[in-house]
Amino acid sequence: MHIPDGFLDVKTAVASGGLAVAGVGAALWQAKRTLPPRRVPLLGVTAAFIFAAQMLNFPVAGGTSGHLVGGVLAAVLVGPGPAIVVMTAVLLVQCFLFADGGVTALGANIFNMALVNVFTGYAVYRGIRRLAEGQRGLVLSAAFAGWFATVLAAVCCAGQVAWSGRVAWRLIFPAMAGVHMLIGIGEGAITALVLLAIARVRPELVDRKDEAPQARATVGYGLLVALGLALFVSPFACAWPDGLEQVAAKLGFEQHALPTALVATPFHDYKLPWFGESGWATAAVGAFGTLVAFAFAWILARTLVVKTKT
Repeated sequence: MHIPDGFLDVKTAVASGGLAVAGVGAALWQAKRTLPPRRVPLLGVTAAFIFAAQMLNFPVAGGTSGHLVGGVLAAVLVGPGPAIVVMTAVLLVQCFLFADGGVTALGANIFNMALVNVFTGYAVYRGIRRLAEGQRGLVLSAAFAGWFATVLAAVCCAGQVAWSGRVAWRLIFPAMAGVHMLIGIGEGAITALVLLAIARVRPELVDRKDEAPQARATVGYGLLVALGLALFVSPFACAWPDGLEQVAAKLGFEQHALPTALVATPFHDYKLPWFGESGWATAAVGAFGTLVAFAFAWILARTLVVKTKT
């Protein structure tokens, strides 16, 4: 769902960027007011896991793949405001280090995957959790919220492309909504399974109670899991085009994408040029990006917390 450079015109990029700045600014303000220092490492771990998980494209249907967005997962673990900060950090790393998502479309990508996905997904999750308690309620609410947030973010993406005049709304809306209804099933399943696994070993992280988590153990194990995904699973991710790429090819607006990234990086498309197309190169770049996402989100969170907060 990462929009590349060229898919959006100037007015759409500027409008989306303005909304993204306002939303992220509000999230930073909320995080600064509410984020306890003891939970700062959890933001870094969450960012690392989401970055690694987003590299793991899974096949959907008709030669299309999808991947975890992770907004609902982050919101449940750290809260909606900090989750927007986490998702923004991941998207910034992806854009400027790996040319994954265009620079001119960065505001739109943040709006779709950090703001819409997190805020609406968490609202749906909390609403269902009030009606369904226990682990069954956790699975149900996380799965449906993940699915719903993915589809809604895709619809927003479709609207941005249509408003840019690249393709008619009547064509892109059913195409994007339809394929992401399938991708959203994977999003919901992954979100529910990850949260269920965490709830069984560290229930206070899912419930976000006031008890201080065991920071070192949480950071250590969480980072190891994220690095394991990047090193051992990402080289085997599905190579099929994702939902937006497939829709762009089908509807004929893929030619609007710029042929080269506006930001030059040796890690373009998660590859190391001097190592060719080897799985080792993908694994190495994935592990590097996971560590960068972890460090960036942690440092960003550290600048937000009030040092005297207990």
